[in-house]
Amino acid sequence: MAKDGAKSQEDYKLKDMKPDLGEKWPHGGQRGGSGWISSERVASTYDLVEQMFYLYVRVVKAKDLPPNPVTSNCDPYVEVKIGNYKGKTKHFEKRTNPEWNQVFAFSKDKIQSSTVEVFVRDKEMVTRDDYIGKVVFDMHEIPTRVPPDSPLAPQWYRLEARRGEAKKRGEVMVAVWLGTQADEAFPDAWHSDASSVQGEGVQSVRAKVYVSPKLWYLRVNVIEAQDVEPSDRSQPPQAFVKVQVGNQILKTKLCPNKTTNPMWNEDLVFVAAEPFEEQFFLTVENKVSSAKDEVMGRLISPLNAFEKRLDHRAVHSKWYNLEKFGFGALEGDKRHELKFSSRIHLRVCLEGGYHVMDESTLYISDVKPTARQLWKKPIGILEVGILSAQGLSPMKTKDGKATTDPYCVAKYGQKWVRTRTIIESFSPKWNEQYMWEVYDPCTVITLGVFDNCHLGGSEKSNNGAKVDARIGKVRIRLSTLEADRIYTHSYPLLVLQTKGLKKMGEVQLAVRFTCLSMAHMMYLYGHPLLPKMHYLHPFTVNQLDSLRYQAMSIVAARLARAEPPLRKEIVEYMLDVDSHMWSMRRSKANFFRIVSVFSSLIAMSKWLGDVCYWKNPLTTILFHVLFFILICYPELILPTAFLYMFLIGLWSFRFRPRHPPHMDTKISWAEAATADELDEEFDIFPTSKGQDVVKMRYDRLRSVAGRIQMVVGDIATQGERFQALLSWRDPRATCLFVITCLVAAMVLYVTPFKIVALAAGMYWMRHPKFRSKMPSAPSNFFRKLPSKADMML
Repeated sequence: MAKDGAKSQEDYKLKDMKPDLGEKWPHGGQRGGSGWISSERVASTYDLVEQMFYLYVRVVKAKDLPPNPVTSNCDPYVEVKIGNYKGKTKHFEKRTNPEWNQVFAFSKDKIQSSTVEVFVRDKEMVTRDDYIGKVVFDMHEIPTRVPPDSPLAPQWYRLEARRGEAKKRGEVMVAVWLGTQADEAFPDAWHSDASSVQGEGVQSVRAKVYVSPKLWYLRVNVIEAQDVEPSDRSQPPQAFVKVQVGNQILKTKLCPNKTTNPMWNEDLVFVAAEPFEEQFFLTVENKVSSAKDEVMGRLISPLNAFEKRLDHRAVHSKWYNLEKFGFGALEGDKRHELKFSSRIHLRVCLEGGYHVMDESTLYISDVKPTARQLWKKPIGILEVGILSAQGLSPMKTKDGKATTDPYCVAKYGQKWVRTRTIIESFSPKWNEQYMWEVYDPCTVITLGVFDNCHLGGSEKSNNGAKVDARIGKVRIRLSTLEADRIYTHSYPLLVLQTKGLKKMGEVQLAVRFTCLSMAHMMYLYGHPLLPKMHYLHPFTVNQLDSLRYQAMSIVAARLARAEPPLRKEIVEYMLDVDSHMWSMRRSKANFFRIVSVFSSLIAMSKWLGDVCYWKNPLTTILFHVLFFILICYPELILPTAFLYMFLIGLWSFRFRPRHPPHMDTKISWAEAATADELDEEFDIFPTSKGQDVVKMRYDRLRSVAGRIQMVVGDIATQGERFQALLSWRDPRATCLFVITCLVAAMVLYVTPFKIVALAAGMYWMRHPKFRSKMPSAPSNFFRKLPSKADMML
């Protein structure tokens, strides 16, 4: 049992890889060289993946095709055949000069034929398709296209008729070349690996790049209303305002006084996405009874009619006339009555100075404000090579056979990437490389592996649902990466299920973070993570939770409208939509994170106890000598402490982590979770367990405990950031800190202690006029330090 436990722990760890990265071209290729070209950064922009060769066939068009002698029509299509692989274009009806402009890609490793045959056929509904002609290419004569060459120009080829036929068969325009996955034709090409996919499923197997919609916060300050009249004019109304933007509905509090001129002065905040498709819909309503609300007036306006604010300057308020609908004498006669006697006083603006958060701040990947003119210059480039996966678990059955159709999704900032789907493979090879601009190093990239269940076939997932099943997820914090170093590792794909922890396979990644300006990067460590509006006019915790959920819903809805769609279950999994839900396992994990943080203080107190009790006489004598020196020379206390931390930091440099963090099953308390705890964690909300009273109490307990869990996690995060100061987990931050300690040690050495104490006290007790609402540089630096939060499952 002990051996099995040790083996599983090793199985859950990160593994080093040595893949053959970079581009290598036969027959010279670049700059007139000979032999194979090695992967040098100056010679390649696709150097984080293993090179995969493909034979490309571009079928452009045909002309002068002969009509069928029986039907006098021609319904042409092209069939490209290499050995046992066949690819077909769509057919056109009654066309003798069709245009297809379609590219076919055949994996060179699987080609066993020495010729490439391009057939032009006439589609027949009843009988066998008629042969029009063909063009044959010798594999040994096909040219190699070497980047950065321009695309190979297609040529006209005369179609060969069958033997014995002298009739002219027309011509077809074709280009054939040998290339790699770096070719611009690769993403939209028909792939021989996916030849079994038909219909709408063809689009869902291709690699795509998505961009999240541009999100704005819409702030509605409801000030007051005038001359609002209920239907029963004998009693003044008790009014409130309800505002709806898309699916978001918020209400003000009831006006405490029953009056026709109510006042509220409340802020309602919504999330809106460009292009603005939703309308701003406001109603002023009267609380007639606990079960009945009466509409007294309404306002409808497009969102782009409101002012956009980029900073904290005041927005001018405006009076808006309210519409009221009345009815004619007859039931069927409904006329629109515009009533100007009622109006409402609002201050509405679209906030461009905030970053609209659609992901948790613990794993945030984008910190830029909404308004593009407020963006700073990027400080680095993140490049990720999604190489392959190994040992994936079967996720569904297709024709009675267990199989998996895996693809990978990566999200950083506003850019989402989706690799192509590898059909029926437990060890897929993607070898696709993507790049992101980095505006802050203290951010996290998230990568997930999924099983494609929308290929248009008879596949059925193991859980019976027609959704893309999750295989696993990886998070990498950029600040833990050394600049300009290529990290090649195999990450375990771990998923927690109701039956326990399960390893679904491994994904191989190559990651490189390139720094454009080290000085600018170090400068950012002293600045706030989020835009300054988050600190000048902060939202409440409840507002942030609600707005994050609304933002996530909008992003999921917009990306689901793309082609192929990035489905809701994928977006929710990548954005950790359920991270706030109650979990006994997470609560235990956060508690033991706190215990781990305070273990060093406990060890220090134990060491002091050992010194007091003379457990080690030599240590006790040295400590007494140091104590007397510090008492006689108190000015040495702070320099000694900073110098001590500086030396600890230098000593810890030898033991710094050599690889990025990954999902840690021990920290996550995943293996120790009981079946009952997992059943509770995966239970729906509200719960389906027990009777009504138990259900109410259980839901209330989970809601309160969920908040406690988040607080405990935040406390653990702060403590782990203290540990990160000298652990070299973030090499730049630790370097900056130890240098600061050295400088502080020298400055404090030459400065009298009394002056330092006086200055610190005066600064601590300074007048509010001399205080800024923005956090201090040390506070910003500390908040950007890494923690183990991104290693949590």
